[in-house]
Order: sequence, then structure tokens, then C-alpha cells
Amino acid sequence: MTVLVTGGAGFIGSRLARRLSEAGHAVRILTRRADPGPGLRGVPVEVARGDVADAEAVERAVRGAETVYHLAGAFQGVKATAEYQRTNVEGTRRMVEAALRHGVKRFVHCSTCGVHGPARNGPIAEAAPFRYAPWNAYETSKAQGERLVMQAARERGLAASVARPAIVYGPGDRRLLKLFTAIATRRFVLLGDGRPAYHLAYVDDVVDGMLLCGTRPEAVGEAFLLAGGACPTVGEVASLIARALGVALPAWRLPAGPFYAAGVLCELACRPLGIEPPLSRRRVEFFTSHRIFDITKAKDRLGYAPRVSPEEGIRRTAQWYRDQGLLDG
Repeated sequence: MTVLVTGGAGFIGSRLARRLSEAGHAVRILTRRADPGPGLRGVPVEVARGDVADAEAVERAVRGAETVYHLAGAFQGVKATAEYQRTNVEGTRRMVEAALRHGVKRFVHCSTCGVHGPARNGPIAEAAPFRYAPWNAYETSKAQGERLVMQAARERGLAASVARPAIVYGPGDRRLLKLFTAIATRRFVLLGDGRPAYHLAYVDDVVDGMLLCGTRPEAVGEAFLLAGGACPTVGEVASLIARALGVALPAWRLPAGPFYAAGVLCELACRPLGIEPPLSRRRVEFFTSHRIFDITKAKDRLGYAPRVSPEEGIRRTAQWYRDQGLLDG
């Protein structure tokens, strides 16, 4: 069948598109690139150029597709709230409307575990309430986009599912590069005691979960958290990275409170200028907030079974960074 992957040239999207192509499907990707990108080199995919903010591009991309995996979105960064709304909310609305018009049989929306915020009372499950943080426009916009999808499933018959991945990592991604580089160059400083849980999701495991969301009948009308089978602490993640890189983990530790306050000031000074703050509350929260998720629902209903341990995933990621020459700092 014909399958559309929005954001198909991206980190997760390209892995998903490759898997779909290997399974024999005709794959179309919606991307702003003129080509499929390095992640899909040699893979026979059709490129629909444009983005989800362009109604005509969405119409062209969705027409004829039987299944849609909607991964395109504006990610965390210095983007203005208007950009998150334009892409993550209104772009999702366009995708939903186009899917309904063209009779798409299955629709999988990629949300984020971040809609729940930090875990305060044990592992978070899908029924936990969303957290709306006025300073975090990204997570708020993702929650709004997800609600549009689920409303269409309830009220308009869209056979939709929502995937909420935890922190996705693996070869090809640069989200954790700064952490790896800091440890490789011995500039890493641990803020706090290193005990908060940091639940990772290896990219191939996330793709497995998304494929289940798009094929299993039990997934329709439901949301699923996708994360790894084990949940290390922040300190353990740092130790695993150091081991994978073959270096000693620096022993420097500092209290997190002053850095959180400094992060607030950096955001206030940098964001109006469109500059990425050198320090932000989100970066400090990496060290201080529990991110642990209950994936029982995905396991029981979909047969989701993450296969890559944190040790192996971090080893593969470190090797890719090393091969790309990205660890020189």
C-alpha cells in the first residue's frame, strides 16, 4: 500500500520510511528538502516537497495514501510560540482534515512524552494528566495537536493512534551530542545527585512501536508511551557514555539550584533575540527531573517489546558520533 511519512527525511522519520519500504510498501515522504536526505540514501521513496503549514503540499502528499505517519513538527529550541502553533497545532489540523477528506485508513500521530511533564509520583502512564507550562510552548503545542487527533478519532471516525516517545536517541541523532562531547572532553559537570530517572527510547524500538500503532487494530483511538525496557538514572547514563567512549567520568558535582536560576535569566535575555540560551531551565531539568514512563499498555495491547538496552544503544550512538568526527568538542 501507499504510506505517507511526514518529516520523513528526519531522524525518526527516515528510519520509519526505510522500514516501510523494506516491508514492500510504496513510501512517500513530506519534507522541505529537495531530496530524501542521507538517512534514505538508496531507498526508493517518493518525495513530496513542502511542509505541513502549506495546505497545497499537504493535499498533494495525502492524496492516495492509505496510511499516514505524522512525524513532522517544530522541535524544542528558540522558536517563537507562533512557530509551534503554526506547525504542531495548525499543521496537525491540516493533516487530520486531509486524511478525513481522502479516506486514509490509518493515521498515526507522533506526540511526545513531554506532554506529561516530569514524573513526580512514580512512573507516568498514558492516563496521567497533561502538563501545561506557559514557558514551554513546545510541549503545550504538542498536547494541543494530539488532542486534535484524538478528537477526530472520537467524533469523526478517523482511525487514529498517538505515539508518545520518550527521549529518542541513536545513530543519526544529535540531541545528546552535547552530553557525549562534554564527557569525551572531560568538561562534564553533574548537577545535583544524579539520581533522577532518565528513560531513553532507542530509535529502532520507537519505530517498532509506531509500526504497531499503524497496524494493530487495538491501537485505534488510543495513545501509547514508547520507551526502553530499562530506565537508568542520569548518573548511570553519564557513566554508560563514559564507558562507551573509553574515558573516566569527571567527578565534578555542583548544586542545581543556582544553575536553574541562571537558566531563567539566560532565557529572558536570549529568547527575544532568537539566540539559543547557553543555559536554560530545560537543560538543568535534565539533571533534576524524573523522566520515567510505564510502557505496560504498549506491551500488553500491541506486543511492544523494546530490544535495545541503554548500554547497547549508547555504545552504538557513541560509535556513530566518533565515526562522524563529532566528539572533538
